[in-house]
Amino acid sequence: MMNEQRSAVVYCRVSTEKETQSSSLERQEEELVSYAKQQDYKVKGVFKDKHSGYDVEREGLLEMLDFIKEEGVSALFVQDETRLGRGNARMAVLHLLQKTETDVFSMQDAGTVQLNEMDTMLLEILAIVEEYQRKIHNAKIRRGMRRAVENGYRPEKNLSNRGNPLGQERKEVPIEEIIQLRNKGFTFQEIATTLRGLGFNVSKATVHRRYQEYQERLEGK
Repeated sequence: MMNEQRSAVVYCRVSTEKETQSSSLERQEEELVSYAKQQDYKVKGVFKDKHSGYDVEREGLLEMLDFIKEEGVSALFVQDETRLGRGNARMAVLHLLQKTETDVFSMQDAGTVQLNEMDTMLLEILAIVEEYQRKIHNAKIRRGMRRAVENGYRPEKNLSNRGNPLGQERKEVPIEEIIQLRNKGFTFQEIATTLRGLGFNVSKATVHRRYQEYQERLEGK
């Protein structure tokens, strides 16, 4: 039984909107699709940009990164690594591709992209910093929850899927919990962090806005 063919995407980029660059994009696509097939990959998507490599806000690039993450694509083919970006933008894209464990093949390198010692070191530093950011974020959530419980906050009494089958159903932004925590002296940032620990995807600004709306309704009565 033959192994399932590995999946890949192709990314092509030119730096300007000039019409003469269109032929360059077409040539990149043709060569890269052929190269991917030679490496025994099935191309599931082709993404293109006419944009500066110093900018990460490129429609094709952003769509490609989403596609790779959602589809679990194992490889990306580019003409050369500068097609991904230049300067800091290049390192940011390589870091994201490293997180999704996506191999980057370059026609210029005739194989996977060859990073120099400085690039490798920077990517390792980025990975370490991100890991510590995650640890700090989780520590803040745990700290917020401990403080909430110590001050008498019991989310399981209000959220049915947190232990009380007779309680209220979870809401997108639980105003009751916001009010309780605010009355206990929590800042809006602390409230947002605590609620994210309970599974609510809320920001400090959203918490502040909902609390203000609640106060305005009280004043209007």
